[in-house]
Amino acid sequence: MTRTACDACLRRTWLVARLAGAIEIARHQKRVLRELLAMPDERLVAALGDAAGGDVAAELEEADPADLRAAAEAASLGAVCRHDPAYPASLHDLRDRPAVLFVAASGDPLDRLGRLVGGGDRDGDAPAAVSIVGARRASPDGLEIARALAGGLAGAGVTVVSGMALGIDSAAHAGALDGGTGTVAVLAGGADVPYPSSKRSLYRRILERGCVVSEMPPGATPFRWCFPARNRTIAALGRMTVVVEAAERSGSLITAEVAADLGRDVGAIPGPITSWRANGTNALLHDGALLVRGADDVLDAVVGLDRAVVADPGAGLPPRLASLIRAIGGGRDTLAALAGTPDQAQATLAALTELELEGRLRRVTGGRYVVVPRW
Repeated sequence: MTRTACDACLRRTWLVARLAGAIEIARHQKRVLRELLAMPDERLVAALGDAAGGDVAAELEEADPADLRAAAEAASLGAVCRHDPAYPASLHDLRDRPAVLFVAASGDPLDRLGRLVGGGDRDGDAPAAVSIVGARRASPDGLEIARALAGGLAGAGVTVVSGMALGIDSAAHAGALDGGTGTVAVLAGGADVPYPSSKRSLYRRILERGCVVSEMPPGATPFRWCFPARNRTIAALGRMTVVVEAAERSGSLITAEVAADLGRDVGAIPGPITSWRANGTNALLHDGALLVRGADDVLDAVVGLDRAVVADPGAGLPPRLASLIRAIGGGRDTLAALAGTPDQAQATLAALTELELEGRLRRVTGGRYVVVPRW
């Protein structure tokens, strides 16, 4: 599985892991994380070797890439390096791109990664990817918005990328899986270690339909700097980053900043000016981010004039059913949201049942409906 990671990149991965503690110290001393990660090996050793202790340069010379290959193989991880055509093309926009991506997935991890975000000969066939991030301490409304947004994008064939953190990230992954397509989780620690541990069940679901990636070696426990570092990968993998809820100093704003620096679109869900969870998102909107009301706004931004290539969920259906399923794909995915009045609820429920029986819809937790993708 690890055949595509070259020796030089595996040594780089070993070096970053070896210097992880020193990188944490450097951040407290206001050293810029991304500048450190962009340094070539020799400069990085010169900058941080003394803080790490020992003779790091000599250890690097003696480091055996075969050990990392064996560790990845033992953990059933694929590994692809930045020199290989299978490496996601979008990550090349990063000056400090990860040397190696370790990938966890059922089946062939690297094939799954290519089908979800491109790489190798799949670049032209891979679906668009959108990153959805937000607050860990999310509100119930924020969680529901993230699920519905991700589900609507997944129903249109878009890959959802996030960080599997508590709150918005995990809700986005769950919504994408409910929408019937895969999703990509970018972890701060090893790709073989579910983090946070409370999300083990979600991690297993992601392995079945999507993939989990990390630049850190198998079994790695994340340092604090690993979280903003992984945010750059989340931002680069998506054509657009959408922030659902964020406090004024939320880490998700780092993801949005990286996305903007890369020339990617940034979107945000507006919130009440009295809510601390909306301070970050409202600030993004003030600074020019796209106001996102639902999946259609994101699809218009990401797919644009080529929107016709996204499958119309209402194709081939009678008008009354077509309008209903399109509304669900756009984020109105509960009976309460679809039925304007109590009098309309019975007819709407009958139509939903008809679409379920035809295999066009699926009911999921919380009384929500998701569109079953048609290829």
